[in-house]
Amino acid sequence: MISGRFLRLTGTSGLILLACLLAAAIYVPVANQFIDPGSPFHVNTASVVVFGKYLCFAMLALSIDLVWGYCGILSLGHGAFFALGGYAMGMHLMREIGPRGVYGNPILPDFMVFLNWESLPWFWYGFDMFWFAMVMVVLVPGLLAFVFGFLAFRSRVTGVYLSIITQAMTFALMLAFFRNEMGFGGNNGLTDFKDVLGFDLQADSTRIGLYLLSIAALAVMFLICRAIVLSRLGKVLIAVRDAESRTRFIGYRVEHYKLFVFTVSAMMAGVAGALYVPQVGIINPGEFAPANSIEAVIWVAVGGRGTLVGAVIGGIGVNLAKSYFTGALPEIWLFALGGLFVVVTLFMPKGILGLISQWRRRQPPPEPAAETGAPSSTAAEERA
Repeated sequence: MISGRFLRLTGTSGLILLACLLAAAIYVPVANQFIDPGSPFHVNTASVVVFGKYLCFAMLALSIDLVWGYCGILSLGHGAFFALGGYAMGMHLMREIGPRGVYGNPILPDFMVFLNWESLPWFWYGFDMFWFAMVMVVLVPGLLAFVFGFLAFRSRVTGVYLSIITQAMTFALMLAFFRNEMGFGGNNGLTDFKDVLGFDLQADSTRIGLYLLSIAALAVMFLICRAIVLSRLGKVLIAVRDAESRTRFIGYRVEHYKLFVFTVSAMMAGVAGALYVPQVGIINPGEFAPANSIEAVIWVAVGGRGTLVGAVIGGIGVNLAKSYFTGALPEIWLFALGGLFVVVTLFMPKGILGLISQWRRRQPPPEPAAETGAPSSTAAEERA
């Protein structure tokens, strides 16, 4: 009974995705720690970090698919929520350094000492506590999304106009965070992290732990998104996506539903950014760049919009292709990646997952098995 409910929650494709994540959670640490480095099956620590980064990108793609694929909100600013979550984690990691910094100041981060700051800004208070930083990871992106969404959805801003406004929001944040006066490290951002919760960030065990935590977070986010889209709330979201005016006409407060899903999606993006920062070791204003948000939307389109599983496939698959083309075709990898997007747009409008579903529908149904029992009159006549 429980297994049946779980299967209904995940779906067949979702169950396959979770099985793949479980297999990756088992294989990668074992291959890193127990398989000889000379073996082709060995996974080095650098690859563990790369895989963990791709999992964070998959979470970002999943958050975008929740609002775009199921509510029709094309957000070109989700990179802002991702970056804000990353900065919240980065601020905690900077406070954790303490007197071990270059200048040995137990309170001020190195960049503040370099810029002759005399005291810690008020908005840095509390980030020396891990629990407070984790609250800020979801609260800051969620609060920004709530305020932005309340103003935009109440004014019934939709379509391309909403997309442009979200892009303007992340561009404005990027310009603000580039300023040294903001107190976030300016152009260089936050870096040179030492440890988290007492665990050395350069240790292999810590990197594997962050990788496993990213897999667990991705699986939980996927289940949350599935629970939302399969609920009555999810049905209303789909109705808003397909016929917003009609949904409003029959009595639903459309702006409330859009505001809820937009805020939840921003919180998910913030968690993805928080897991991203300790694995890559830096967070800077470049993460706010509008191009990053647009690229994340492309991941969703390539994998399959409105499928959730497709968003995860796109987030991981496109970045794997990007890494491969960067090494194999360093001079023309941008053209190869652009060609991939053109092919998807022309020949796979529903993404990779949609192509797979279309192929499965075209397969001929299996022939029914021969019935046992009394032979038919035709068969009896043939034997006679």
